[in-house]
Amino acid sequence: MAKDAIGFALSALNRLAGSSMLDRLGMRHTAERLAYRLTKGGFQVITTSARAFKSNNPSDKPQRLDAPGHTTGLFDLGITDEQQMIRDSVRAFAAEVLRENAEQSDAEQRTSDDVQSQARELGLNFFAVPEALGGAAAERSTVTSMLVAEELARGDMGQAVAVLAPMGVANALTRWGSAVQQDKYLSTFAGEDAPLATIAVCEPRPLFDPMTLRTTATRDGDDWLLSGEKSLVPLAAEAELFLVAAETGDGPAVFIVEGGSEGLSAGDDPAMGIRASGQRPLLLDKVRVPDANRLGDDDFNYREFIDLGTLAWCALAIGTAQAVLDYVVPYCNERKAFGEPISHRQAVAFMVADIAIELDAMRMLTYRAVCRAEQGKPFQRETHLARTLVKDKAMQIGTDGVQLLGGHGFTHEYPVERWYRDLRAIGVVFGGLHL
Repeated sequence: MAKDAIGFALSALNRLAGSSMLDRLGMRHTAERLAYRLTKGGFQVITTSARAFKSNNPSDKPQRLDAPGHTTGLFDLGITDEQQMIRDSVRAFAAEVLRENAEQSDAEQRTSDDVQSQARELGLNFFAVPEALGGAAAERSTVTSMLVAEELARGDMGQAVAVLAPMGVANALTRWGSAVQQDKYLSTFAGEDAPLATIAVCEPRPLFDPMTLRTTATRDGDDWLLSGEKSLVPLAAEAELFLVAAETGDGPAVFIVEGGSEGLSAGDDPAMGIRASGQRPLLLDKVRVPDANRLGDDDFNYREFIDLGTLAWCALAIGTAQAVLDYVVPYCNERKAFGEPISHRQAVAFMVADIAIELDAMRMLTYRAVCRAEQGKPFQRETHLARTLVKDKAMQIGTDGVQLLGGHGFTHEYPVERWYRDLRAIGVVFGGLHL
């Protein structure tokens, strides 16, 4: 109802703004400032009221997933038949659904309900929820999640983020959630009406470090009060469930916050890229969270929480960079200048070759880190190496894609300009996703 009231008020102000009466009364400046304030305030109250999450019959201990039984403990690039089947299904969905809706979703700055519905029909959330809670996960599936992220981004990164954000929350609850948290929240992801959910880590300041947070969590009896501002939060205005990173005084922690909580609101600050993910600032003004909603028990590892999200973004960058390569090769072979394909020009051929080389390097480093994470081995160093390479080379691949198309690369008619904008996000974004 709040959004409807704001809409009616803005509509009335817009009609009034077109009237010459304001100039005669000397009230135009006042009316314009009122419209601005109301618009700004209106965007800040856009939050989705949460469903009634209930804990019914929690088990004595949380459900955890072990490393896959087929793993050898070595870096293995082979994937199982089941993973190949999932990969093929996701690739088809990305090509037929995400790619077709990419331009419209980017313009509307959100992923449509229809696309989200079709994504849920793929059953991706089931692979994040243990079998005991109604899902299909019998073992840790970090590599599978990476393959899914890569293939979705090959269709469109922005929509991929929106589709993967709930799966990321489910993965985190599976890995660290307490028995009560899993029963209350995680089990809903295995249902037909899985909630939209997202992770909020990034904050609006230069050189942001996810290990040093300005969003605070202060003790108040048996509760925590969360205050601060998050930025670039996917699905911020639509999510029913948030995982919010905050500083407790004893180090960073993550809290489960239900949409519609008092003091929780979404701002409006359109990003340069990945616009289809519906990214907005998330504002927290003394949001009360019970201590039971602090993610995990003694086994929670905030560093791993961040690193798994980082690897998810690396996988998205690989998928989008692959889309660039898939597009520029036939373009350069078909585009003619001075009577021959431009791919015959050495400078063009070398640039395309560099894209392929750097893409393989990005993929190998990311695969290695994800493989170690799935096996339960330390993977912080490998994650850092992967992100260091990916954030530089992904942006270069986006730039080269635009360059290879020349003037065409600068227009909306061709998708490389959108891929260029999306790939720029890899160097600045944290949170939103989790393998």
